[in-house]
Amino acid sequence: MDAISTAQPPLRLTAAACDALNVARSTLFRSMARLKRPLLPSRPRSRPPRALSAVERQTVRDLLNQPRFADQAPAEVSATLLDEGRYHCSIRTMYRILGEHDEVRERRRQRRHPIYQKPELLATSPNQVWSWDITKLMGPVKWTYFYLYVIIDIFSRRVVG
Repeated sequence: MDAISTAQPPLRLTAAACDALNVARSTLFRSMARLKRPLLPSRPRSRPPRALSAVERQTVRDLLNQPRFADQAPAEVSATLLDEGRYHCSIRTMYRILGEHDEVRERRRQRRHPIYQKPELLATSPNQVWSWDITKLMGPVKWTYFYLYVIIDIFSRRVVG
């Protein structure tokens, strides 16, 4: 794409070059326009006039972490508070406040399950550990099958039963 844009061929040659390189012409023109556009320095956003103060944000956070709201989503907390006639902030703001403190997750205390380790079977001599397998074999007639049940000795890998 850089080769096509630096060469700046006539429009019909640009179309042929884009077809040969399997690049859409719109992508080429968009990248050329992006290169011509001057980069504007980003300036910091000013604080919105209706934004919650630090004290109000802490009040909302304390409210969300109360035991009565510990197992509820911010939407449920907001609905409960509205039923009681209180409004602190929007549901989205509640999520933002929880996100700032890394609390957007399951907030209840939950039991941690131990890491399960698969048992490893180790045989040091024959007839200590056996394993089994079931195999489905086709029968002589259509839709008939035989089930082969096999018991195998792990040490010698011989069929025991």
